[in-house]
Amino acid sequence: MSFSVVIGNTHERYSCRADQTLLSGMEQLGRKGIPVGCRGGGCGVCKVRIESGAVRRERMSRCHVSVEEEAQGYVLACRAYPQSDLALRAVEKLARCIERRLVASASPSSDSRFPT
Repeated sequence: MSFSVVIGNTHERYSCRADQTLLSGMEQLGRKGIPVGCRGGGCGVCKVRIESGAVRRERMSRCHVSVEEEAQGYVLACRAYPQSDLALRAVEKLARCIERRLVASASPSSDSRFPT
Protein backbone atom coordinates (compact mmCIF):
# COMPACT_ATOMS: atom_id res chain seq x y z
CA MET A 1 0.00 0.00 0.00
CA SER A 2 1.26 3.48 -0.92
CA PHE A 3 0.58 6.77 0.83
CA SER A 4 0.86 10.36 -0.31
CA VAL A 5 3.44 12.48 1.53
CA VAL A 6 3.62 16.29 1.24
CA ILE A 7 6.76 18.19 2.23
CA GLY A 8 5.48 21.47 3.68
CA ASN A 9 8.73 23.37 3.07
CA THR A 10 8.61 22.87 -0.70
CA HIS A 11 5.00 21.72 -1.32
CA GLU A 12 6.38 18.66 -3.13
CA ARG A 13 4.36 15.47 -3.00
CA TYR A 14 5.65 11.94 -3.29
CA SER A 15 4.36 8.43 -2.92
CA CYS A 16 5.75 6.23 -0.15
CA ARG A 17 4.93 2.60 0.57
CA ALA A 18 4.17 1.41 4.10
CA ASP A 19 7.32 -0.76 4.00
CA GLN A 20 9.50 2.15 2.82
CA THR A 21 11.05 4.84 5.01
CA LEU A 22 10.01 8.44 4.49
CA LEU A 23 13.62 9.21 3.53
CA SER A 24 13.81 6.55 0.80
CA GLY A 25 10.51 7.78 -0.62
CA MET A 26 11.82 11.35 -0.57
CA GLU A 27 14.93 10.28 -2.44
CA GLN A 28 12.73 9.01 -5.28
CA LEU A 29 11.88 12.65 -6.05
CA GLY A 30 15.23 12.60 -7.83
CA ARG A 31 16.26 15.94 -6.35
CA LYS A 32 19.81 16.80 -5.55
CA GLY A 33 20.31 18.32 -2.12
CA ILE A 34 18.41 15.81 0.01
CA PRO A 35 21.05 15.01 2.62
CA VAL A 36 21.48 11.40 3.57
CA GLY A 37 23.55 10.35 6.55
CA CYS A 38 23.79 7.04 8.31
CA ARG A 39 20.26 5.75 7.45
CA GLY A 40 20.19 4.13 10.88
CA GLY A 41 18.74 6.80 13.14
CA GLY A 42 22.07 7.94 14.56
CA CYS A 43 23.17 11.08 12.71
CA GLY A 44 20.02 13.24 12.81
CA VAL A 45 20.46 14.67 9.30
CA CYS A 46 16.97 13.66 8.13
CA LYS A 47 14.92 15.12 11.00
CA VAL A 48 11.33 16.01 10.13
CA ARG A 49 8.17 16.98 11.98
CA ILE A 50 5.00 15.09 11.13
CA GLU A 51 2.28 17.74 10.77
CA SER A 52 -0.57 15.36 10.00
CA GLY A 53 -0.98 11.65 9.47
CA ALA A 54 0.48 8.59 11.15
CA VAL A 55 3.89 6.92 11.00
CA ARG A 56 5.44 3.80 12.45
CA ARG A 57 8.71 4.67 14.15
CA GLU A 58 11.79 2.56 14.65
CA ARG A 59 14.51 3.26 17.19
CA MET A 60 16.16 6.69 16.83
CA SER A 61 19.05 8.35 18.64
CA ARG A 62 17.81 10.39 21.62
CA CYS A 63 20.70 12.78 20.88
CA HIS A 64 18.68 13.95 17.86
CA VAL A 65 15.03 13.31 18.82
CA SER A 66 14.19 13.63 22.50
CA VAL A 67 11.15 11.98 24.06
CA GLU A 68 9.51 15.42 24.21
CA GLU A 69 10.24 16.12 20.54
CA GLU A 70 8.92 12.72 19.51
CA ALA A 71 5.69 13.51 21.39
CA GLN A 72 5.49 16.73 19.29
CA GLY A 73 5.78 14.73 16.04
CA TYR A 74 9.52 14.87 15.35
CA VAL A 75 11.11 11.78 13.81
CA LEU A 76 14.10 10.86 11.71
CA ALA A 77 12.84 10.17 8.19
CA CYS A 78 15.19 7.18 7.89
CA ARG A 79 13.39 5.49 10.80
CA ALA A 80 9.76 6.36 10.02
CA TYR A 81 7.31 4.52 7.79
CA PRO A 82 3.97 6.00 6.64
CA GLN A 83 0.79 4.46 7.97
CA SER A 84 -1.51 6.99 6.27
CA ASP A 85 -1.30 9.95 3.91
CA LEU A 86 0.71 12.58 5.71
CA ALA A 87 2.24 16.03 5.71
CA LEU A 88 5.69 16.66 7.09
CA ARG A 89 8.05 19.58 7.47
CA ALA A 90 11.80 19.20 7.16
CA VAL A 91 13.70 20.78 10.07
CA GLU A 92 17.29 21.62 10.96
CA LYS A 93 19.89 20.28 8.47
CA LEU A 94 17.38 18.76 6.06
CA ALA A 95 15.33 21.97 5.97
CA ARG A 96 18.39 24.10 5.24
CA CYS A 97 19.34 21.84 2.34
CA ILE A 98 15.97 21.55 0.64
CA GLU A 99 15.02 25.19 1.22
CA ARG A 100 18.35 26.36 -0.21
CA ARG A 101 17.57 24.34 -3.33
CA LEU A 102 14.08 25.90 -3.48
CA VAL A 103 15.51 29.44 -3.28
CA ALA A 104 18.12 28.61 -5.94
CA SER A 105 15.48 27.22 -8.31
CA ALA A 106 13.39 30.39 -7.89
CA SER A 107 16.26 32.78 -8.70
CA PRO A 108 16.35 34.41 -12.15
CA SER A 109 19.74 32.88 -12.92
CA SER A 110 18.25 29.40 -12.71
CA ASP A 111 15.55 30.09 -15.29
CA SER A 112 15.01 26.76 -17.04
CA ARG A 113 14.52 28.54 -20.37
CA PHE A 114 18.20 29.46 -20.28
CA PRO A 115 20.22 26.31 -19.52
CA THR A 116 23.74 26.80 -18.29
